[in-house]
Amino acid sequence: MSYASQTPQRPLPGGFPQTPAQGRYQTGPPRPAFPRAGSNSAFQQSQNGPQDGPQQPSQSLQQNGQIVVKPATRTLDPIARAAKTVNETLNQESRYPELDTYLGQGISSEYDVSTDAAWAPFQKIKMYPIPDRIFEQYNHSQLRTMMGLFAEFNHAWVTIDNACYLWDYTHPDPDLVGFEEQPNSITAVRLVTPRTGVFVRSVTRLLVVATTLDLILVGLSSDTVPTGGRRVSLYQTRMSIPTRGMDVNLIEGSATTGRIFFTGRSDNNVYEFTYQQEEKWFQSRCGKVNHTGKGITTLTPSFLFTHRQEQEHTVQMAIDDSRRLLYTLSSRSTVRVFHMKPDTQLDLVITKTLTDVLNNIGHMTSPTDIITRDMALVAISTVSAQEASKIHLIMTTSTGCRLFMSATTSYGYVIKDWSNAPTSMQLQHIKFPPPIQQQLPSQAAIGNNLGLNTSSRALIQTRTASRYAPGYFFCFVSREQQTQTDMLFISAPDAGRIARPLEPPAPSRFVELGLWLNLGSRAEDVGLATRPFSASLAPSGFANELAVQYDKPSSEIAVLTNTGIQTFRRRRLVDMFANAIQARGGVDGLEAEVKNFIRLYGRSETAATALAVACGQGLDVTADSRVASILDPEVLEKARTAFVEFGGKPMLNENLLVDQNLPSIDMVRPSPRHDGLAMYIARLVRSIWKALVAEESVFPTGGLAVLPTVSLARLRDIQRDLTKLQEFLTSNKSFIDGLAGPDALGRVTTKQEELSLQAEHRALHGLVLLLSNIIEGIAFVLTLFDERIEELVLSLPNETRQQLRNLTYEGLFCTTNGKELAKELVKSIVDRNIANGSNVDTVAESLRRKCGSFCSADDVIIFKAQEQLRRASETGCSSEVGRNLLNESLRLFKQVSQDLSMEQLQWAVEQYLPMEFYAGAIQLALSVAKESDRGNSALSWIQEGRAEPDIRATAFGNRKRCYDLVHQVIASLDAASQQQSGTVNGLETVVSKRRAEAYSVIDTSDDQVFQIDLYDWYLSQGLADRLLNIQSPYLITYLERKATEDITHADLLWRYYSQWSRPHDAAVIQLNLAKSTFPLTLDQRIQYLSQAKTNASTYTAGVGRQSRQILLREISDLLDVANIQDDILQKLKGDPRVTPDRRSNVLGQVDGQILSLTELYNNYADQAGYYEVCLLIYQAADHRNPTDIRNTWRNLFEKTHQEALDNGTAQPYEAVADIVRSLGTRLGLSESTFPIADLIPLLERYASGSQQGMGHDTWVVDTFLDLQVPCETLLNVLEGMLYNDETPFDGANRGIVAGDILYVAQRWHAETARTARVLGSEVNAARVLAVLGALTTNGLGGQQVEDCRELRTKIERSLR
Repeated sequence: MSYASQTPQRPLPGGFPQTPAQGRYQTGPPRPAFPRAGSNSAFQQSQNGPQDGPQQPSQSLQQNGQIVVKPATRTLDPIARAAKTVNETLNQESRYPELDTYLGQGISSEYDVSTDAAWAPFQKIKMYPIPDRIFEQYNHSQLRTMMGLFAEFNHAWVTIDNACYLWDYTHPDPDLVGFEEQPNSITAVRLVTPRTGVFVRSVTRLLVVATTLDLILVGLSSDTVPTGGRRVSLYQTRMSIPTRGMDVNLIEGSATTGRIFFTGRSDNNVYEFTYQQEEKWFQSRCGKVNHTGKGITTLTPSFLFTHRQEQEHTVQMAIDDSRRLLYTLSSRSTVRVFHMKPDTQLDLVITKTLTDVLNNIGHMTSPTDIITRDMALVAISTVSAQEASKIHLIMTTSTGCRLFMSATTSYGYVIKDWSNAPTSMQLQHIKFPPPIQQQLPSQAAIGNNLGLNTSSRALIQTRTASRYAPGYFFCFVSREQQTQTDMLFISAPDAGRIARPLEPPAPSRFVELGLWLNLGSRAEDVGLATRPFSASLAPSGFANELAVQYDKPSSEIAVLTNTGIQTFRRRRLVDMFANAIQARGGVDGLEAEVKNFIRLYGRSETAATALAVACGQGLDVTADSRVASILDPEVLEKARTAFVEFGGKPMLNENLLVDQNLPSIDMVRPSPRHDGLAMYIARLVRSIWKALVAEESVFPTGGLAVLPTVSLARLRDIQRDLTKLQEFLTSNKSFIDGLAGPDALGRVTTKQEELSLQAEHRALHGLVLLLSNIIEGIAFVLTLFDERIEELVLSLPNETRQQLRNLTYEGLFCTTNGKELAKELVKSIVDRNIANGSNVDTVAESLRRKCGSFCSADDVIIFKAQEQLRRASETGCSSEVGRNLLNESLRLFKQVSQDLSMEQLQWAVEQYLPMEFYAGAIQLALSVAKESDRGNSALSWIQEGRAEPDIRATAFGNRKRCYDLVHQVIASLDAASQQQSGTVNGLETVVSKRRAEAYSVIDTSDDQVFQIDLYDWYLSQGLADRLLNIQSPYLITYLERKATEDITHADLLWRYYSQWSRPHDAAVIQLNLAKSTFPLTLDQRIQYLSQAKTNASTYTAGVGRQSRQILLREISDLLDVANIQDDILQKLKGDPRVTPDRRSNVLGQVDGQILSLTELYNNYADQAGYYEVCLLIYQAADHRNPTDIRNTWRNLFEKTHQEALDNGTAQPYEAVADIVRSLGTRLGLSESTFPIADLIPLLERYASGSQQGMGHDTWVVDTFLDLQVPCETLLNVLEGMLYNDETPFDGANRGIVAGDILYVAQRWHAETARTARVLGSEVNAARVLAVLGALTTNGLGGQQVEDCRELRTKIERSLR
């Protein structure tokens, strides 16, 4: 249909041409608030970086440091494949480089000493003050005091003259343990390990106290107190030897042999304190042996009568029990090596002077400022044979250089047989000091060390140093001699970079992370507070800190100063990563930090570390000096992001695809994310993987003892960490390629990518299954040792018992034989408990809950539940006994609901219904449904639109069969309720109670899938009204989701809101219905909007006034547009220009969705000449162009006049007056769209023109007065017309305007005559008098003149 345009095209209402208020009502696809998942972000781009790490076991092996990918030779089941992956990972970590490999012949100075706290190798835990009682004793001292640490017991000691005091420095108010039983001043104190069999078992250490006259042995025992600290006790041994004149200053003991050596300041000899349990014929209980001088002394003291000069003496001793070597360092920087032979023999085998050392250095490096003849050796540290094969000793110079020495024999380079003594010692490697503190690199320089620097003076005043395995270096540097304060430099090997050389063929580099600390005082002693580090029993893999960072506690080292004891904790890589991402804000900071880790440690190690942090493994020192897990949600989320988005991708090795038409899945190398997961699992279980589950022994009192080889507490810790990992993988599997399921296949674009993803899924799925097996296997072992395992083992057949002796944790977790053996043990547990009269329910429940895959007790529980049900049927359901039996059967059925078949469930429900156990039947069906889909995949399938085909649809089908049984129960319950009334004689009937019980179960169920299915069933049965009486958040979610698809659900939703006093939410739904694409008529949409306006105007608790006003404004505006559209619709229905053949199409376009003002104006109102509608559109769109509005009014008057003439139903002026009154009301007398100053002249011209003589003279002003237009406004307009003297109101025709002015003045006077102020105010009255005075000369005549004078008289009278 096309109309001839009644008005020319012009700018239309709204801010843009032809778009009146477009942004307010039109809908369209929203702009995305965030980038789509497929966008090329920096995170995604980084996934294409280099990949490394352990390979899939069936595909790779390690050769000469290279990963060689090999095709699988046989098909492995997922568990076996995952177990092989774990074994490959453990083997690879056991091949961590030996110390000798990266400390070869040469020099190095590679440090990363950053000011960034996240990269610090050690972290200060706490400062423990020295107790006040020590200072009180110190104030009474006369001669000398000394201080030291027994860090392994968390104790410190101080000697004050003749007394020695010990205290637990970790205790806030420690008790002092004192040794004051001798009168001489103490010169040295040392804690050593006693010789086996000499003392009672409780004496685990000897306190060797040297005085000016003798050397005394004091027994020491320790035990743990309930608060967690250590308590020591001292015992007299009555063992001592005379040492008069020796001035003993050093004592050292062998931990394996119990031998005690000591030296004094009077000479450079090495003495031994010999002791035994009892005196013999030719040997006392204790004695003194001089191993470097002549003769053997026992209890006879030696006296020196000659003049003694200052001579060379020993300043440090160190023992290497692994090689049976004793090292001494003299005051002249000479190192002597002694070979400890059996019994009391000690042979001097090597003497290494400072000159010899300098000669060795000269062959290795060019001259430097810090290696001169003026330097001295200030400390020596042993390197055990367990840690290195070649390196024996580390010497520290006064300039901070570390000299790594190796000992050799005359016939071989490396000593293999430690019973043979070495004959020479050579320099192997020199590690120069780090850069000085002022030249430290910035945070961005981590991993970019400054290269070789042989002249750094950072440690030029090194006073002493200590080194602990696997390379923790504590160097104490004197900075200010006057203040007696030390700077502490700490360094530790960067295991991640040592394990991963940048160029695989090249050897690893000796890279260390460093840290500077100002102690604020002078260091007195340093000690290792934890067990010595050891990742393996051989040099290969010994220093692999990464492998044991979750398996062993971090090393802690205590430093004693004259102000207190400071403890430092070794920070693991996982701690560094957690702190690094915690300190970096935003996505860019996280990405930069993760990329830096990948560059330094590889993508696999980064993935494993990020996964560990996400599982809560990161530790940090809190503000109150506690070491606590980093559980900050932001840090965990960042770690999760790093693992998911930076885990790399699987890769297809096409070089192996020889003579094959299709790629093989075995040629795909899994992603570094997979390798990181395997690495993390392997590190968690490394301590138990190859260990036996149990070992047989004999109790001291006799009888078989079966003990775990791994402590149960350790097993629980491992199980807890694995459970956290399992929960992490479960909650994030949808984001991880390989675990996301079929959805991930939608993102592949090539066949190779699909194959790679399948291989990734196979590898990850196997690890997930293995993880579950390990968790349940540990639970089984814990359960096994909770029983009387000795009786259980004795009851086993000999063959099964031998299998148990040989069973390892790996076999239990991964092999069929292990599982079968576990099932046999479970059967024995159940049989033994039944034989002992135990409750089979308790046993079966415990086994099912802890290790369900290892037990077969479910059948027993199911049978017992069925038996209870039969007994209830025989007893009668109405009795209390019968109801108890029914409840018991339900409890048993629910215990094994995950194993109930559909036939068993249906049988149980059918049995429950005749016995009116409706609530129990519903509970059982819901329990089975929930257990059939533990992952709740059916819910996600429903929420994602029930796409087909989808594997999750199968899960929903299984649950649906259970829900159908619930529907059957509800139908039976409703039928029974209809047959009986709810009450009899005012009492509730049994059926009514059963109905309440059943619906209570239904309404309180948290099974969202069931609730959705139930609501669907209600609607299919025509029970929609039941939904309105349900108060459940699931119903709202259900209706909200369905409301976008079906108008019935949308109607139910707003009715539900209205019924439950939520009018604001009801208004939102009604507004959405009015705007929806549902096939609704315009009248229905207007009805929704009207109801929405009412609801939006109603107060709703919890909804702010502003929100309510915004909603009300949107509804009102849309309602205005809908009413305008309805005006057009009504006009189109009666418009004869719309031909019958197009009527239905045209009306259908308007009688539906609410159109925009642009469409209504351009396509209908303007084209059809519906000028009153155009004015309404102007009003709604806030269009204020006066020309457009004036022309539209003029066209409206002309059209209305013509239609009145054509219809003949009314006078034209009456029709025009009616349309003005109607629009004035709808437009609210708007100044823009109802311009009175324009309308009055238009109507006056119309009245004096084509309607002259028609109607009464004042119908124009009466029309506006009917609209309650103020007389003052009308008078202003008419006065202007009078004075403007415009055609046609000039000359004699001015009387028309004058008459209207007189009429308005009379009406105004009549309305205000009875008020206190005539015409509103004296100003208005004076103005009216002036106007009336001018009317007599401007067209009034006859009676009007008299009326004018009379009115003036009245006004003047009222003003007096």
